[in-house]
Amino acid sequence: MSKKKPFTFWLWLYQLYKWPVYLPLMLVNSIVNAILAALFSIILSPIAGSFWGMLWARIACWITPVRTKVYGRENVVPNQSYVIVANHQTGFDIFLLYAHLGIDFKWVMKKELRKLPFIGYASEKVGHIFIDRSSPRASVLSLEEAKRKLTGGSSVLMFPEGTRSGTQEMLPFKRGAFKLAIELELPILPVTIVNSWQIKRRGFLNIVPGKAALVIHPPLTTCDYVDNPVTLMNITKGIIESGNKIEFTR
Repeated sequence: MSKKKPFTFWLWLYQLYKWPVYLPLMLVNSIVNAILAALFSIILSPIAGSFWGMLWARIACWITPVRTKVYGRENVVPNQSYVIVANHQTGFDIFLLYAHLGIDFKWVMKKELRKLPFIGYASEKVGHIFIDRSSPRASVLSLEEAKRKLTGGSSVLMFPEGTRSGTQEMLPFKRGAFKLAIELELPILPVTIVNSWQIKRRGFLNIVPGKAALVIHPPLTTCDYVDNPVTLMNITKGIIESGNKIEFTR
């Protein structure tokens, strides 16, 4: 069972900040950084465009505000490509990962997000991958695109649950990320997102300040699981679940 989300009087006061201050700041932040990300991607390179995506995410964390602790940075080898696999609690996850993971990655996202004003276009130019879930064939083509973009130390980020859980409890995993890692002979990098479900709650723009964490676990080599991606999937799920045991202190 998930822990109950506390709601105290100060959260009512936070609404006086959220609507007249946070929302306008977030709109300006998103539009400006999306334009810069697209321009730098077109003129220079997608990696240059990714800088503005990271800045967009960091500003989002600052103005919420969310204090984020990162554990396990020593587990990342510079210039190594990974298939990054993370749990998916809420829409705030991408801010935490983009702002604090410290790895250049391409995010595999559902194709409907391409329609988002400014952000959708910028995401395409930066090189993020839109996956079409309408058919198995379309999903395969999306993963083929991911393979082409895994060069020069870039990684790909996938949420194997396929959708947001909305709690600290994880949903069943799908095999796509693990099959991709095996095919490309790339290590899996498990990442646990902790406490995002307490920051982005159910409802429109139901954002509250708080504390979160990223736990970067040691990577898993895939050569021993060539014929058994399900075992690799289950091991990875257990590792990610173990990261939720972190306790936040006041």
